[in-house]
Amino acid sequence: MTEITTVGVDLAKSVFQVHGVDAEGAVVLRRQLRRNQMLEFFQRLAPCLVGIEACAGAHHWARELGKFGHDVRLMPPSYVKPYVRRGKTDQAVAEAICEAVTRPSMRFVPVKSEETQALLMTHKAREFLVRQLTQVTNAIRAHLGEFGLVAPKGVHNVGRLLEAGERADLPAAARVPLRLLADQFSETRSKIDALTKDIRREAEAGEAARRLQTIPGIGPITATALAATLPDVTGFRTSRDLSAWLGLTPKPHSSGGKEKLGRISKMGSRYLRRLLYLGAMGVISARRRGQPGGDWLWRLLQRKTVKQAAIALANRMARTVWALLRNGTSYDAAHAA
Repeated sequence: MTEITTVGVDLAKSVFQVHGVDAEGAVVLRRQLRRNQMLEFFQRLAPCLVGIEACAGAHHWARELGKFGHDVRLMPPSYVKPYVRRGKTDQAVAEAICEAVTRPSMRFVPVKSEETQALLMTHKAREFLVRQLTQVTNAIRAHLGEFGLVAPKGVHNVGRLLEAGERADLPAAARVPLRLLADQFSETRSKIDALTKDIRREAEAGEAARRLQTIPGIGPITATALAATLPDVTGFRTSRDLSAWLGLTPKPHSSGGKEKLGRISKMGSRYLRRLLYLGAMGVISARRRGQPGGDWLWRLLQRKTVKQAAIALANRMARTVWALLRNGTSYDAAHAA
């Protein structure tokens, strides 16, 4: 059989589609593999270029196949889609992956280590629990509001609301679900605090995370999330490429020499974008309480709304993150001003 030089793999839950070509681009392999056949097949295959869409499980397979000497490259699915011909089938997608991985202009996703994925899992679990805490809080407020019991907004005021519910003359049937919700609120908050401690511990141990925390508006949670998601920023040619990847730059719609810029694209990681935005809002709140000045942020606040200024500042923070990770330096306030 002709030597295979490039392989495209369409991952799935149980059945994977493999498409291989030789050095001339001729198709020499079209095959379906079960999950338990993957490692055995690639172990017998001579080292070659393997393309995989960056999806759930892709980093695991990239690490495993890389142990056999294969050059495994992950690509965003949106970059592979233009290479799919006609209808979408597993075979067509595998062929598109095989073609896309050889393009010189293709952008690839760095393969994450197990430690990096574990840290990101901590972030995702914490985010999930925060959503649950918000749901429980809203449920408690809604139910007690029906009995005329209200409290100011904020998670820190839920305790006062629950105490008021205990003191109030509520029906016995209402006290049982109220205690269940109160227990769930307390347990969820304790779990969030435990995960937050783990993230802070990682932020103190990680060299990149410590440097990122020198940027105003970036704390332990944002720093560790950025450091884990961006282990290598050399894939971004400029700092603007990183902010565009995070969806913090205007979405262009230009034609005929007329440049039209719309709202921010909101592409990329919603979690990272929200963390940067919230950090920017904190910096702006502190700056508005300070004295008027001629710095960049103060001048921006005189021309734009607070939320527009927060997006602009988040964009600038993302560019600073790129510079710090690329150069291995810390934030210099005097130079940034």
